[in-house]
Amino acid sequence: MKHLLLGDEAIAQGAIDAGLSGVYAYPGTPSTEITEYIQLSEKRKGDEAKDKIFCQWATNEKTAMEGALGMSYMGKRALVCMKHVGMNVCADAFMNAAITGVNGGLVVVAADDPSMHSSQNEQDSRFYAKFAMIPCLEPSNQQEAYDMMHYAFDLSESLRTPILLRVTTRMAHSRAVVETMDTPREQNALSAPENTNHFILLPAFARKNYAELVDAQADFIQTSEESQYNQYTKGSNPKKAIVTTGIAYNYLMEVLQNHHTTPHYTTLHHTTPHYTILKITQYPLPKALIDQMVADGAEEILVMEEGQPVVEELLRGMVPSSVAVKGRLTGDLPRMGELTPDSVAQALVGDRMPDAGFQIPELVVGRPPALCQGCGHRDMYAALNEVAREHENAKIFGDIGCYTLGALSPFHAIHACVEMGASITMAKGAADAGQFPSFAVIGDSTFTHSGMTGLLDCVNSKANVVVLISDNLTTGMTGGQDSAGTGRLEAICEGLGVEKEHVRVVVPLPKNMEEIKQVLREEVAYNGTSVVIARRECIQTLKRHLKQKK
Repeated sequence: MKHLLLGDEAIAQGAIDAGLSGVYAYPGTPSTEITEYIQLSEKRKGDEAKDKIFCQWATNEKTAMEGALGMSYMGKRALVCMKHVGMNVCADAFMNAAITGVNGGLVVVAADDPSMHSSQNEQDSRFYAKFAMIPCLEPSNQQEAYDMMHYAFDLSESLRTPILLRVTTRMAHSRAVVETMDTPREQNALSAPENTNHFILLPAFARKNYAELVDAQADFIQTSEESQYNQYTKGSNPKKAIVTTGIAYNYLMEVLQNHHTTPHYTTLHHTTPHYTILKITQYPLPKALIDQMVADGAEEILVMEEGQPVVEELLRGMVPSSVAVKGRLTGDLPRMGELTPDSVAQALVGDRMPDAGFQIPELVVGRPPALCQGCGHRDMYAALNEVAREHENAKIFGDIGCYTLGALSPFHAIHACVEMGASITMAKGAADAGQFPSFAVIGDSTFTHSGMTGLLDCVNSKANVVVLISDNLTTGMTGGQDSAGTGRLEAICEGLGVEKEHVRVVVPLPKNMEEIKQVLREEVAYNGTSVVIARRECIQTLKRHLKQKK
């Protein structure tokens, strides 16, 4: 069957058809649609309980990774999905999963975001695969994304190791026709191993496991060299070679097709390209294919890869010094941001892609993002700013979510924002240094993701901070997914040790402005840790819920 699918949807359908038993994820662009697709799939419901696919959102990426490990240890196939910064959150479990190995197939999907369309950095998740010494797959198109899921689960079970599948924003969010299998694979039966020492990382067991992982590297490299997804084509001018990875291969093919009149280029219809081309979509790097490229006479290698110069750096240590390795590090391609067909064409012959004939009118002005009209975050910030202005040097520490837009006009309310959960512990650190007053603003989903431990630190040291949990009853920034703490925030805060009388709830509406400001003033005056929960449903999910009721 043929379907028009996003890259994320192709991954999801591929996992379902490969016999998936559970998907574990925390929403984060550009990975969110993978889990949402599985949640909406008819297949997940199953005819019987044993056929159902577990697909509820996890509290954070670490718990997602750990849940998937537990399912894998029981012999089932599990999928973990996150954006690139989520890899930092799950790193402890991820790294140690490479040491324990797996039982049922385990695939970790990391969706990187070069150019930072919706992220705070340009992190490249391929470093994590190299760090953990496990195989990594990087599809170059949506069909490969679908096919690779079957391959990845089989590879995971045959090598007894987790597999990292890395995509980038353009791959995740672009559509193409994908042909799917007619008969999906059945789920694995429950089959926990009799000897579980491999899964117990006491030093005595871990040392043995680690030695096995090191010994397995040769097998991982051989598997990569023999992979159908790594393709080597010798060119008519083998002195010049191109190494591409993932979606960069698509950009190269687009350039070659559109510059068919230029002698330096070839078309896909030619059997022998002008350049030698090595397409890499499975790691570790296929050493034998790289050696072949050099043996065929490569004197110059241009590396095209989306993200950071991972392959470019590794190649410098794998080829003779007489072979020039070019790419992002040499300035032949941009050091930051996404690749484009234009940047690829420029790197090849200093040319540009043919003009598509579309020009952006000069009168079109960029519009910065802003909080929705009617959003409860707006009223929360309006009250907070007024109270903050009553003090000479108030500091407000923000967090990751749509409420981060409070840093922009018209509020300009946030003085620092680093990563998920940091607001509370940064506010605590500032208070430890003598800052007063010290506010933290965090969303309900971010609070349960990684803010709770920071609040416990505040309680344990009796930090003089006011924590505002802006509770819109959903994970708003990524589309309105369920929030782990909905209906339980007061109990969580009290359970962490915040005194009951200093866990306050307000409704952020203009008519309640004086009440909200008075609550904030009272908690600023309290010498200790207090929590103010500003609770009102996200205006976008409210509209959807009202529409559903109608």
